[in-house]
Amino acid sequence: MTDWLNILEEQARTGAEMAREVPATLANPDISRDQVKKLFAALEQQAEFVEQLRQVLEANDFEPEVIVAAEALEEQYAELAASAAERLKQMRRVSSAGA
Repeated sequence: MTDWLNILEEQARTGAEMAREVPATLANPDISRDQVKKLFAALEQQAEFVEQLRQVLEANDFEPEVIVAAEALEEQYAELAASAAERLKQMRRVSSAGA
């Protein structure tokens, strides 16, 4: 049987690490557009995975606190992905302004 709570805890640990690392990575002036695109795609994939995890938790009648934790994690990944998307937009504006 799948231990959904362990999966959620593992995802929460990864999310906390990403919350620390992603802003610093995006602030690096030497980061390339390709790296930002890859980071965005990875964050979107994580957000989708956590969304599916939340749906499984809901379907299996987990405690409301567990669902809230999954929702918060899902939102965190979505916000990190949005920050990567914003950085990519900034890079495109700078690139087109310099052209």
